[in-house]
Amino acid sequence: MVIDVDNELHCAPFIRLNEIWIREHFALEEADHRLAADPMRIVADGGHILSLVEDGEVVGVCALFKESAQRFQLARMAVEPTLRGRGLGQQLIEACARQQGATSVFLLSNTVLAPAIALYRKHGFSVIAEGPHPQYARCNIVMERLLS
Repeated sequence: MVIDVDNELHCAPFIRLNEIWIREHFALEEADHRLAADPMRIVADGGHILSLVEDGEVVGVCALFKESAQRFQLARMAVEPTLRGRGLGQQLIEACARQQGATSVFLLSNTVLAPAIALYRKHGFSVIAEGPHPQYARCNIVMERLLS
């Protein structure tokens, strides 16, 4: 498997995998529709789209939204449903942690997603806020990982 960064050809699988995941647990929100219309906006704004590729197929994705020169938001992480449980999410998290210049990565999630929260904790994320989020109805927890 290989991690591909900022490949415009992977935008359609990025959106597809994200929408599958969101619909499994929640509902698409206005911010989801805006991002689907122009996913390369992430890169234009200084962030990254990471794709995990196996045998030429995108099997996992995530984004790093640039918050500042040293702080990024890990977002939109999704794995092909039939391939979950194989550690692909872990590979994406570690690839995000290796992005140059970042001193911290934070994420928004929901406490009903116990396996995801456990994965984030396993990779050094800790809770920095809980409660309703001003942008996403589906988010009620913010976690952060400080990078060395």
